[in-house]
Amino acid sequence: MESNIDSRILALAIARMVDALANSFLVVVLPLYIGSQLVSLPAFVGTTVQLGSIPFTLTPELLIGVVLSLFGFLNSLGQPFTGSLSDQTGKRKLFLLIGLSLVAIGSAGYIFFTDYLSVVLMRALQGIGAAFTIPVTVALVNELSAADNRGGNFGLFNTFRLLGFGMGPLVAGGVVAAGPYSLLGLGIPLEISGFDAAFIVAVGGALVSFVLIAILITDPEQADGQAAEDISIRVRSVDGTGLDPVFALGVATIVMALGLAIYAPLANSINARLDQGTFLFSLQFGATVFANVLFQLPIGRLSDIYGRRLFLIWGFVLLLPSTLVQGFLTSSLLMIVARFIQGIAVAAVFAPSLALAGDLAGEGESGSTLSLLTMGFGLGIAFGTLFSGILVGFGFATPFVVATVLSAGGLILVYTQVGEPTNIEQPTPTPGD
Repeated sequence: MESNIDSRILALAIARMVDALANSFLVVVLPLYIGSQLVSLPAFVGTTVQLGSIPFTLTPELLIGVVLSLFGFLNSLGQPFTGSLSDQTGKRKLFLLIGLSLVAIGSAGYIFFTDYLSVVLMRALQGIGAAFTIPVTVALVNELSAADNRGGNFGLFNTFRLLGFGMGPLVAGGVVAAGPYSLLGLGIPLEISGFDAAFIVAVGGALVSFVLIAILITDPEQADGQAAEDISIRVRSVDGTGLDPVFALGVATIVMALGLAIYAPLANSINARLDQGTFLFSLQFGATVFANVLFQLPIGRLSDIYGRRLFLIWGFVLLLPSTLVQGFLTSSLLMIVARFIQGIAVAAVFAPSLALAGDLAGEGESGSTLSLLTMGFGLGIAFGTLFSGILVGFGFATPFVVATVLSAGGLILVYTQVGEPTNIEQPTPTPGD
């Protein structure tokens, strides 16, 4: 199996890593920011309403879930449109630059607007920006790959992306805690808070990624719009005997991402339950991402050799207990272990899923086909962050139990509806692999 790295894919991976590092600051910083005294919250926070005969309290965690999930909903629901449009126009690079500009503007807006509604609007703007970048980026990776190295290339890309995403939370807690920062030493009579410093880092990351894309990336010739104008999603398989495998993978990706996303909105509840500070929470959050960084590339390359389906199934098998146990642990150290194992499971699912969808994508249709999986991931993150804030009102373990049940459904879906592509010849393993 050819192991040389395409410089264009490496450039995409590095640019995505820088952007992901900056954006992941916000996953940790925004819950802390909204929970601080710096953001003015609506007057109804803390009140209790009746859901039938069940009392339910409108908590700050719910508001945090709304902000985080809004990004995912707008990002995900926009991806079929932007993916299809980029197929039709072939303007992958332009879409990337537009999206990164919107993300940077949204990050800058947090510095100047401190009421809850404005925070919601800035996060919405970033969600729209992400809808431009995510399906286009994975389409480029797919178009620059062959069947015998597609899993490895997606593994490489996801490794860099997740490396940035994992480093962000680890650094974010320190940046916020070390503030405020005085700029007198630079000759500027100004003091900025730890939150503003984190937002400035996010802006800088988006701008660096913008420059890397502008300089190093060009549109591949085969991206010249061959996609159909119809962006409807095919649910049934071509022969009508079951679900379309890409659609099934998209649904499975939703439940996988949902289980991954329920943790972030519960930052304050988890810290109180485990009697820990922000740094330990950042370690727990980052443990899942760190496991992804370690295992995405090797699993992606192994899926090129041994097939995609094997890793998809065993990834879901591992996902079930590692998600469920998080709702019942009372040890910070054991929570780190559980999160790490969950990260291995996600790595075993995501890179092979993208590669399998890429195997099935028609020429010039990478954006529209792969957008089903990236949309699924975004929807899972959105539902996870929103439902987490709602379900925790019924008990701390409830979000984790619900996520586990849904993941079991994802396992059944993959096992019964997703097969190995019959038109893809698997390379023979060599000692170098």
